[in-house]
Amino acid sequence: MDFSINNFFDKKYKDSKVGHFQDLDHLDGLSISTVSCGLYEKKRDDLVFFYFREGASHASVFTQSKLISENIKWNKKIREKKVYGILTNTKNANALTGIEGYNSLKKISINLSKLLNLKQISDEDKPNPIKPSQLLFACTGTIGEKFPESKILNNLENLVQKIKYNQNKLIWIKAALGIMTTDTKPKLSMAECKIGTSIVKIYGIAKGSGMIFPNMGTTLGFIFTDANISSPLLKQILNMNIKTTFNAITCDGDTSTNDMVSIFATGKANNREIKSIKDTKLKQFIGSVHQVMLNLAKRVASDGEGATKFITVNCKNSISEKDAKNISFSIANSPLVKSAIFGEDPNWGRIAMAIGKSGAKVKENKLSIFIGPYIIYNKGKLDKNYNEEDVSQYMKNENIVITVDLSIGQKNFTAYTMDLSKEYIEINSDYRS
Repeated sequence: MDFSINNFFDKKYKDSKVGHFQDLDHLDGLSISTVSCGLYEKKRDDLVFFYFREGASHASVFTQSKLISENIKWNKKIREKKVYGILTNTKNANALTGIEGYNSLKKISINLSKLLNLKQISDEDKPNPIKPSQLLFACTGTIGEKFPESKILNNLENLVQKIKYNQNKLIWIKAALGIMTTDTKPKLSMAECKIGTSIVKIYGIAKGSGMIFPNMGTTLGFIFTDANISSPLLKQILNMNIKTTFNAITCDGDTSTNDMVSIFATGKANNREIKSIKDTKLKQFIGSVHQVMLNLAKRVASDGEGATKFITVNCKNSISEKDAKNISFSIANSPLVKSAIFGEDPNWGRIAMAIGKSGAKVKENKLSIFIGPYIIYNKGKLDKNYNEEDVSQYMKNENIVITVDLSIGQKNFTAYTMDLSKEYIEINSDYRS
């Protein structure tokens, strides 16, 4: 796929016209720049920079993989209360590149901070000195390949010169395009709410299509808000929302070395600062952050490599949330279940298999299985009204819902995934070319 704004006016890219994306516009305190460093054979934006002119509060969650990329190592060492930017590159994960890959980030941060300090002097009445330790990195792409330090260093000046102080819908889409790898469409979401009497914006973009399975925040996700809110509070809000959003999706059961989800607050909404997560004035904001994160997470799952169907897996009335989660993901990660759904085959026995292998507590005589609105297995036996033709017809839909009712408790969990198609094999057998 060629990466171009024009793609989103092309009917062959289903559900990906510009008009189908939310109208993200200007968010005060944030600036965006995208350039091509030549990391791909075909020219496309592959370096994206989000710049906070006056700094931003921040919080992140990272992959729990035991093998992590050099940019995750860098980010974990950042202790600054405010950061001034996050630089994202595609094509190269900077993972398993050792001290050489880490030192590349050090060189880039030094050079980028120097360029930003010059821009501060040029553009600001009261310049803020920016340190290398106030810059974050996100890398995505192939693991184990030499990091393209020189190409990125050579394009930093151009990147800083292209910083846009005012955003619009196309700039947001351009940024979302610039962080994509095997994705087929950019992923954007937005919400507005109030903190007290102040209206605040929450914007988000994400990338992810393969190597998607939670153990932190699965894929790359960036949330931006103009709310005036501290880093410790952002961390609490991110942690409370991650479980049912980015940690509720899977495409293939594989956790990346590079996963991270970050939230940044510029403070430009000028709401009265909130001191406690329990403050009722935060209720709308917490809900709106969840809305943005869930929309992005669902877009990642629905755009899984080779996906033709978006699948929601509900597990209800479990004895524990852990068991509900294990069952949901056992179904969502099953190649047999996913390939049956691709083939539009209502083979509910594969769902039962995935429930049984999950290790969760199940009582056969209380178990019920639904596909869409149709109950198939009802309290330990095939439902007397089950009609396979009806379910087969339902399976032709693009959105498939599987519900498992254990009827032994009150805990629930929902996971999101996609089907397993022939194209998934083609994409991943040809990934590096």
